[in-house]
Amino acid sequence: MAGITDTVFRRFIRNLGGCGLMMTEFTSADGIIRHKDKKAKRYLTFYGDEHPISAQLFGSDPKTLAEAARIVQDLGFDLVDLNLGCPARKVVTCNGGSGLLRNLPLIKTIFESVRAAVTVPFTVKFRAGWNDKEIVHVELAKMAEACGLAAVALHARTREQGYSGQAQWEWIAAVKDAVKIPVIGNGDIRSPEDAAAMIAETGCDAVMIGRSAASNPWIFRQIEQYTLTGAYDLQTEAERYRMIRTYFSMLHQEQVPGAPGKMKQFAAWFTHGVAHGATLRKAIYESHNEVEILDAVDRFFEPALAAQTVPS
Repeated sequence: MAGITDTVFRRFIRNLGGCGLMMTEFTSADGIIRHKDKKAKRYLTFYGDEHPISAQLFGSDPKTLAEAARIVQDLGFDLVDLNLGCPARKVVTCNGGSGLLRNLPLIKTIFESVRAAVTVPFTVKFRAGWNDKEIVHVELAKMAEACGLAAVALHARTREQGYSGQAQWEWIAAVKDAVKIPVIGNGDIRSPEDAAAMIAETGCDAVMIGRSAASNPWIFRQIEQYTLTGAYDLQTEAERYRMIRTYFSMLHQEQVPGAPGKMKQFAAWFTHGVAHGATLRKAIYESHNEVEILDAVDRFFEPALAAQTVPS
């Protein structure tokens, strides 16, 4: 979720309700150690209302990852998470993310080094393996448990799959059967019904949501409602306007670097399912600054708002 789950987006999601644990963008351990990496510092910025929050690290050197884990613990993070799931070529080429899945002995050393370096809970997110012929999810989960990790999260695809095809939820079930520590399921949760189905089919203890949060920021609250009542609220046009206006205003008010570009990036996701959304996206893409973008949002939703009252 690099470029998406910064502190503004996390606080925005937290305010909508329903999300139990927030996680940073995945951050280079080497960049943290160098201190001069401004991007790493930005990724690790968080505020008090984001707790509980986990710092998500990637890298391949055990000592560097251990030292980075100590730093984020000292910064006040509640958990440290190791990313072994990212399939991006530039990350894998550096032996980070899912690139490590072909080297379980090195992963074991990393687990041991980081676990010894911090007292906060240490977790790992990983994919099932490099490809269908190199499946390691059960072995890796058992190793994580033996090394003292607090929980494991499995994205039920291989690195070779990327984000294509169908997530194999049976792999999550196999991990749940193999370990006693909490297992978090990830992959193809697009609705509250999907979350309930994953838990029912796999027995996992929690679900992790990434890409769906960008197109439906209410999904966490909806899952909470569905779990408690068997039903959930669908958003009105007025609520969607308020959501878009709130997030874009946060980017503008906090002077986020590249705010207009980020607004344009999110425009496609936030207008998903909106009637005539292409008109709004076009107006946003053609705007030159934050103020013009906010004005475009106001103009687009004005007809709908004339007939509705925006919830307070």
